[in-house]
Amino acid sequence: MRRSKESGTAAAQSGDESLHSKGRACLIAAALLWSLSGIVIKSPVIQAIPVGDRSLVLACYRALFAAVGLLPFVAWRRTRLTPRLMPSVVSFAVMNVMFVSAFTRTTAGAASCLQYTSTAWVFMFSWLALKEKIDRGNIIALACAICGITWILFSEQDDQHADGNLFALGSGVAYAGVILSLRWLRDENAIWVTVLNHAFSGLVLLPLVLTRHIELTALQWSLVAFLGVFQMGLPYVLATRGVAVLSVQESALLVLLEPILVPLWAWLCWGELIGWPTLIGGGLILGGLAVRYAVWPDRAHPL
Repeated sequence: MRRSKESGTAAAQSGDESLHSKGRACLIAAALLWSLSGIVIKSPVIQAIPVGDRSLVLACYRALFAAVGLLPFVAWRRTRLTPRLMPSVVSFAVMNVMFVSAFTRTTAGAASCLQYTSTAWVFMFSWLALKEKIDRGNIIALACAICGITWILFSEQDDQHADGNLFALGSGVAYAGVILSLRWLRDENAIWVTVLNHAFSGLVLLPLVLTRHIELTALQWSLVAFLGVFQMGLPYVLATRGVAVLSVQESALLVLLEPILVPLWAWLCWGELIGWPTLIGGGLILGGLAVRYAVWPDRAHPL
């Protein structure tokens, strides 16, 4: 009997580890796809859209393309509209507008890194609202991330990028709401939640975009559609599935890979220089993640 219980416990632990591994893989894949914004949004084709219209076009049409692209995959029998979906929908809409506004007004590295001030908010609210314990590995990774982000923020303060940096910080607060909402809605259908978030975000902006009479070329439409389906829609489905099985703290740490990759792609593809503040800050973020998974790969060690 004892051996049977022990084998059952070992099997359960093995199953949990496998589930957690899949969750981590989903979040890493999501971060990689999100980072493609450094290639597409910084491309000369997208940059040719007038700066006053660019953020609106991307925030609106990218979200709508994401929603439409995922519609065929929605399991409609499992969908429902309830008030508990509203925090996710509103947080996502605010994050979408603020992040694209930041991306078009400051460097790719600064916009991405500053959005991830969300990590600190996620830790605080997951502890207060979701009663998740903060383990040693996560707190070390968080400390490194905060140091890296703070370094970028105070080292890249200038008049040219000041408004973009403020938009990026605002998107970080909203992004924390998105991550917490995804965890709270883990029992909902992942694709349905993703479609609803993107559809609402795009439709809210659509009347404003239509009044601007913005004309896009066929290539610009194609790139915006690519952003919607593959850089925004698909990774949010993956992220929703990852957050469902991992703590929101670990989820928030794993997606920190995005702000490290975004400026790298922008530099490799378009020659956008990576400043020393971004290099040092990104190194601190990556170093914290490396320590967290090298020393505490699987189990939590509550403080």
